[in-house]
Amino acid sequence: MMTNRTVYQEPLVSRYTSSAMQELFSEQFKFRTWRKCWTALAEAQHELGLKLVTREMVEELRANIDDIDFETAAAKEKEIRHDVMAHVYTYGLKCPTAEAIIHLGATSQFVVCNTDLIIQKKGLALVKKALVNVIANLANFCRTHADRATLGFTHYQPAQPTTVGKRNTLYIQDLIMDLEYIEHLEHQVRARGAKGTVGTQATFLELFDGDHDRVRELDRLVAKKLGFDTVFDVTGQTYPRKLDVRTAETLAGIGATAHKFAVDLRLLSNLKVQEEPFAGKQVGSSAMAYKRNPMRSERMTGLARKLMGLPANFYATAANQWFERTLDDSAIRRMDIAQAFLLTDAILRLFVNITSDMVVYPMQIERHLRQELPFMATEKILMACVEKGESRQEMHEVIRDHSVAAGLAVKQEGVDNDLLERLAADDRIPFDRKELQGMLRNYTEFTGRAPEQTREYLDEVVIPLLSRYSDLVGNVDASLKV
Repeated sequence: MMTNRTVYQEPLVSRYTSSAMQELFSEQFKFRTWRKCWTALAEAQHELGLKLVTREMVEELRANIDDIDFETAAAKEKEIRHDVMAHVYTYGLKCPTAEAIIHLGATSQFVVCNTDLIIQKKGLALVKKALVNVIANLANFCRTHADRATLGFTHYQPAQPTTVGKRNTLYIQDLIMDLEYIEHLEHQVRARGAKGTVGTQATFLELFDGDHDRVRELDRLVAKKLGFDTVFDVTGQTYPRKLDVRTAETLAGIGATAHKFAVDLRLLSNLKVQEEPFAGKQVGSSAMAYKRNPMRSERMTGLARKLMGLPANFYATAANQWFERTLDDSAIRRMDIAQAFLLTDAILRLFVNITSDMVVYPMQIERHLRQELPFMATEKILMACVEKGESRQEMHEVIRDHSVAAGLAVKQEGVDNDLLERLAADDRIPFDRKELQGMLRNYTEFTGRAPEQTREYLDEVVIPLLSRYSDLVGNVDASLKV
């Protein structure tokens, strides 16, 4: 396909997203689905005994679902300024026998809303698949590094050690919450069905000579033919825009999860302890040839920032739907619904890509531990002094004084942490340097139950979930265009 380089190109399409998600929001898929809606309506009307609609008409509609003359439709829309009626006209040209009954009893939102819901339903399935694969990647990573002690951080200040595996279970837990929200949202996505102009089904009631039961069945039957198990019980002209709010919130939540992961990985990259994959010929900087910038994580951060900002638009749209319907939702939803799904797709492609081959540097991790562990071990040293018969309060004061002094020396003089040397040189401390160093030899003693927590979480929560979604694991295209 040739690219027109004289007009703006949407980066979400040209640079970041999968063909599967792009196709869902394409004109081809949209207008083909409009025709499926019209066919489902006609077929249901025929099956429920509406004599105006014949089997021949239904078959003609079905046979021409894919035969879309986009140029004729565009020309007609320019003339009449109504996209739905332009496509009714174009479909009618292909279906002369059925032309008179296309869109019979329906309003424009019959095709627009039902199609939007079909697209979103399929979009959520793609999002779910990508989520599951990120979880699977991280589960493997956590298993590999369950015992790898690493410095923990609170307030981005050194804290007690944890393990690399345990830290990454936190991201899995966020992702599983996102997956649960997706599962719940999938149950909320229902068909708009056949509700008529303002949702009262008045026209359909007239078509079926006042037979309420057949009109109710028409609603359910059309929904079933479009792939839905349920239909909104009541609507105005559109399906409730409150659903769009929930969808935007759910997708933005995935953005928040990805944002935290990406920022953490960028910080770890700065510490030189863990990095995203780096391609063999990748250029980190145009000027500084040595650099390995965390470009994928930075891109994920930027895309997530955009995604997290979208829900406000959906709140405003839902809040401004006057009575049965107003059209100020149309233009913004054309952009924002597609962007919400495309942004989520782009983010998850990066997430899968990064987590498939993250790099850990054990020697650098150990270096950070050695620098900070004397401070972390002060409580252990304190308890050992008490066991030797020393006063807990006196030892606390001695250790505190030396800790403050050692910390200042590191910051002000740029020297290594010499807390153990300071303590060993103090006659009040009942241990020599070798004995003190022995208390720090095994880093895992300071990680608590982090290794056990990691394996327990994987075995009891993550693996059962992945087993439930085993058909989704693998076969995800996470290759990046740029």
